[in-house]
Amino acid sequence: MDEIRITIDGREIRASKDTLLLEAILAAGIYVPNLCHDPDLEPTGDCRLCVVEIAGMPDFVTACTTPVTEGMVVQTNTAPLHEARRAALEPILAEHPSECLICDRKERCQPYDICLRNVSVTDRCVLCPKNGQCDLQKVVDYLGVTELPIRPKNRERPVDYSNPFFKIDRNYCILCKKCVRTCNEVTVVGAIEIGRNGDREQVNPVGSNSLFESICKSCGECMVRCPVGALMPKMAVPPAHEVKTTCPYCGVGCQMYLGVKDGRVICVRGDRDNEVNRGQLCVKGRFGITEFIHHPDRLSNPLIRQNGELREATWDEALDAVAAGLGRYKPEEVAIISSAKCTNEENYLLQKLGRAVIGTHNIDHCARL
Repeated sequence: MDEIRITIDGREIRASKDTLLLEAILAAGIYVPNLCHDPDLEPTGDCRLCVVEIAGMPDFVTACTTPVTEGMVVQTNTAPLHEARRAALEPILAEHPSECLICDRKERCQPYDICLRNVSVTDRCVLCPKNGQCDLQKVVDYLGVTELPIRPKNRERPVDYSNPFFKIDRNYCILCKKCVRTCNEVTVVGAIEIGRNGDREQVNPVGSNSLFESICKSCGECMVRCPVGALMPKMAVPPAHEVKTTCPYCGVGCQMYLGVKDGRVICVRGDRDNEVNRGQLCVKGRFGITEFIHHPDRLSNPLIRQNGELREATWDEALDAVAAGLGRYKPEEVAIISSAKCTNEENYLLQKLGRAVIGTHNIDHCARL
């Protein structure tokens, strides 16, 4: 990989020559405000919060759309830049509840999330499931915004609860369009679009009145990229800790982190550093695991049928019972059906067991692959 040298805020940084400037800045541990950028999406520069100064250029440029070049000298933290970013932030804040962003009591409410404001205030930060993980909160805090030049528009916008796993709360939407771009560019489903509701744009399902009735696959990729609380899981509880594991639903081997609280798995997120899935998950991996792990009907031990009744057994007992049962049949009387939940290697071993050990060629795969 060819590397070039650039200077950011007086620091010399090495970056590959095909890197976008914003990614090089963030990789260097330097924060630059951004709301529409995602490394998996084509850059658009819509929010214009990531503007920077580059030596030799007369105007500010959006770092998310600018490739790095050899010898580039960049400033990310100057007074004119902050002024330009605040100006770009004003129309965004005008479309979003402000009480969770500029409250002067925020620091005193931590760490127990006990709101010290009047209970009649409904848009309190502690009531938002994205509180503490909201990119807009981070931008407001970084720019030191304590009051709003433009009063937020008080409109009750429709909330779509139809999807069984997550909701669309348009009252929090800032129209960054990351969800629509994700559905078009990452999952290539095209289930949502930017439409209109009166005089304002909003996220709408394509060709239907609700997300549930649309062609949405419920993968949640749009949800995990939402920078605010507009797309959130219906059961949004922060975990106490995470455990890295492999998704058991199929043989792809997607890597994930299970969020655990009080001994129960409450949420799942993909591992972005893994080359298999790069953070992406399907509907089964993202939303199904929390349900089946703790389902009361889930088998947690092998069962052996004796005298017409099933009883719990050890794995050694169960394997002995299977071996004894197979021993009562001729090879041509035995058939094996393998599973798509297994890896290719495990399916290979299963057919090897059938052909070389049992002596049967009656082998099939549930997916007919």
